[in-house]
Amino acid sequence: MKRTLIKQVLTSNAIGEQVKVAGWVRTRRDSKGGFSFVELNDGSSLSSLQVVVPGEIDNYETEVLRVSIGSAVAVEGELVESPGKGQRVEVHATSVVVYGLADPDDYPLQKKRISFEKLREIAHLRPRTNTFGAVARVRNALAFATHRFYQERGFLYLHSPMITSSDAEGAGEMFRVTTIDLAKPPLVEGEVDYARDFFGKPTYLTVSGQLSAETYACALDRVYTFGPTFRAENSNTRRHLAEFWMVEPELAFADLSDNADLAEEYIKFMFEYVLEHCVEDLEFFDKWIEEGLLARINAIASSEFLRITYTEAVRALEKAKTSFEFPVNWGSDLQSEHERYLTEVVFDQPVIVTDYPKDIKAFYMRRNDDGKTVAAMDVLLPGVGEIVGGSQREERHDVLLESIAEKGLPIEDYWWYLDLRRFGTVPHAGFGLGFGRMVQFTTGMQNIRDVIPYPRTPNSADF
Repeated sequence: MKRTLIKQVLTSNAIGEQVKVAGWVRTRRDSKGGFSFVELNDGSSLSSLQVVVPGEIDNYETEVLRVSIGSAVAVEGELVESPGKGQRVEVHATSVVVYGLADPDDYPLQKKRISFEKLREIAHLRPRTNTFGAVARVRNALAFATHRFYQERGFLYLHSPMITSSDAEGAGEMFRVTTIDLAKPPLVEGEVDYARDFFGKPTYLTVSGQLSAETYACALDRVYTFGPTFRAENSNTRRHLAEFWMVEPELAFADLSDNADLAEEYIKFMFEYVLEHCVEDLEFFDKWIEEGLLARINAIASSEFLRITYTEAVRALEKAKTSFEFPVNWGSDLQSEHERYLTEVVFDQPVIVTDYPKDIKAFYMRRNDDGKTVAAMDVLLPGVGEIVGGSQREERHDVLLESIAEKGLPIEDYWWYLDLRRFGTVPHAGFGLGFGRMVQFTTGMQNIRDVIPYPRTPNSADF
């Protein structure tokens, strides 16, 4: 018999028919009447399926009574209406196959309450908990919604390289990729000779797929990348990872306003999708993780995003009747506390901040006519702050050349990027959305390490 997912069984109307399900045991309770109740979950939904196992089946005494939390079993039986509260159907088993037992003395998920910090130490088992199963399903839904959004709008999915010789952000916090024997590196005048490395030059794990996406947008009109990026930033905050996923669309023949329109539409689309497809999981997060989460997501999905300039944002913050950890002044970057204050206190809605000082933004952002700012934007959401960062890209060859030099970057590393401005240059724009932060916001999880399967942070690369 073909197996059916538990989420399908729970909504099935096939009362009286035979079904086959499989999963991991959440609980087993034995009745004095000579039968057992087994709660089974296969990860397809938050809800589990109750299985009633009669004592008459062949392996009841030898195997079923040894089953405990964490054991893996397959069950065949009749789907019947359940007399119990909180469940519509249950399965009356005619056979139980025990694939793997879990010793209750050793299985680490026995306790009903285990801290998220402790669960990170057993990240290979934490998806079996309600919270992390729900996180995985929401993350999956947001990823599917991302592809659907861009595919329906004519974007091409681009696989940008993860190994690069250029620093897209110009920050220098990159992981080096090398085959050189670090115990005996080849030297030339006391310096490592990277000409003898695998690629013949210093190479790194990429911090962004943007530059590659730009080249394709300038040929195919609109593309997006969705993949892992890396930053060797020694940060242990709840908002940072060394390996994280980014969604980065690029549009040709587009300006900053077009870019902001796309970002707002994309974020709303994702919220609408999870509200439609992940209601059970979102209700769980609303109850156990962050009260009011569902209301907040619904509000943002239907709200307009306010647009203000960086200068206007600074003025609003300077009037704040509160003290910030980081001082506010024109020319400094906005911190998370500033971003949240704008969205949660001043305006009480999502905010898109534009036109930042050029000195605090990347070299590729288009300079505005005032000579002081660039056509950059950040999308800020209540509860999390920045979720999107983007800009209109600098399409003028001479201005881009000047920006690269001002940032102290090696011009020879960007010859191909400059070529785009020499051969049929066009106005174009794009942004990056930190996918982990989007999952954080949608689930209410407070630490980004809890919304990715295996977090990579300083001194942590297990599993």
